[in-house]
Amino acid sequence: MQLVFATNNLNKLKEVQSLMPQHIKLLGLKDIGCIEDIPETQNTIKDNAIQKANFVKEHYGYDCFADDTGLEVEVLNGAPGVYSARYAGKQRNDDDNMDKLLQELEKKPNRSAQFKTIIALHIHNELHTFTGICKGEITKTKKGAKGFGYDPIFQPKGYTKTFAELSLEEKNRIGHRGKAVRLLVQSLNSK
Repeated sequence: MQLVFATNNLNKLKEVQSLMPQHIKLLGLKDIGCIEDIPETQNTIKDNAIQKANFVKEHYGYDCFADDTGLEVEVLNGAPGVYSARYAGKQRNDDDNMDKLLQELEKKPNRSAQFKTIIALHIHNELHTFTGICKGEITKTKKGAKGFGYDPIFQPKGYTKTFAELSLEEKNRIGHRGKAVRLLVQSLNSK
């Protein structure tokens, strides 16, 4: 089976590829000649994922899936949420985003947060969605050099390390994206 993952993020592609069974050949957007920025103009994580999957299906004809992920901080009423990638501005800079979040939480004792990933699968002219959530808290400083995005400041519940300190295998086992991808794989295997 061949399936497009609607992303240009090589870190995400690598993370998801490591969770896919061998019989599923995963293609990225570059593999299908899609070099344009796919619109993400919706107000929810779920609707952004659906918008991206539908865009690839409509414009390129491939069965595909897309994800959207947001970091939801309890004391900030779920922010940055759907705006996680561009929290500190359109430049989409991970360090800027983390610095802004750490500054906003500086005097707040409640640092509870969760990562939420929603995957939209557009296959055989049907649309399916899968959700993965990982609860934890925002640390006071950046720790670790692995991962991407907010990984250096997110410590999953029950762990003393941030996502950026965990191996890819550990992160995939407990993380939001790993949970959503496993649900996706179960669905693909049942088809």
